Amino acid sequence: MLTHPTTEGLLALRLEAMAQALAEQRGSPDYEGLGFDERLGLLVDRELAERDNRRMDRHLKLAKLKTQAAIEDIDFRRQRGLDRAQILGLADAHFVDHHQSIVIVGPTGVGKTYVACALAHAAIRRGHSALYVRAPRMFDEIAIARADGRLQRLMATWARAGTLVIDDFLLRPLSADQAADLLEVIEDRCGVRSTIITSQLPVSLWHEALGDETIADAVLDRLLEKAHRIELHGESLRRSGAAKDDGTTEGTEPKANASAGKTPARKRS
Repeated sequence: MLTHPTTEGLLALRLEAMAQALAEQRGSPDYEGLGFDERLGLLVDRELAERDNRRMDRHLKLAKLKTQAAIEDIDFRRQRGLDRAQILGLADAHFVDHHQSIVIVGPTGVGKTYVACALAHAAIRRGHSALYVRAPRMFDEIAIARADGRLQRLMATWARAGTLVIDDFLLRPLSADQAADLLEVIEDRCGVRSTIITSQLPVSLWHEALGDETIADAVLDRLLEKAHRIELHGESLRRSGAAKDDGTTEGTEPKANASAGKTPARKRS
């Protein structure tokens, strides 16, 4: 147990990472040649990095992403319509800053969900929150929440997410009530939050699948205005043998844990 008064003070202030870094500095001759400002800077950097990692762990857990996807693991070698420059540009998460949507369409198995989760993961790395939901389950949750009086709270949860991933959008045509509920979800986010949509259905067929013409016009106007579109094609990665045991469809091994991309303590020169 460390008993140095400074360490005890840091622990009392809940600066555990700084306390640990201070103990490491005392126990290593590598720091003896550094000045006070440099050593203090290293302590502060450690605390900031640890807090950022804890924030990221918390946001990843709350996001409930379907896969442990990361931009670095996306396979750009396969011919399926992925534009490397576009994806890497979106990974900067400016689309979240500007409250823009991303629409990813293509046949089953080409990696739509993986790309969507990787972009949500990238947004979390840059300080935003995210939340994943499958569209069929979303409508089930709305129906249950309406029955037991939790609808307003549920809608507020979705509205707060910096990036809402709606996966498997329009697997089947929507009823009039479902289309109206979808409009409320999209309306809450339009201009203030970002949404990532994946669908097997081409965008040109969305209007018909949404049913009610007036609601369809309203949904598509809000969702597709200034949206970034990613259109995938080609053979299913599952059938081609590229799918992995964890259900992802990219070519590298999944991260050991959901905290991939943690922030290291900055080195000072």
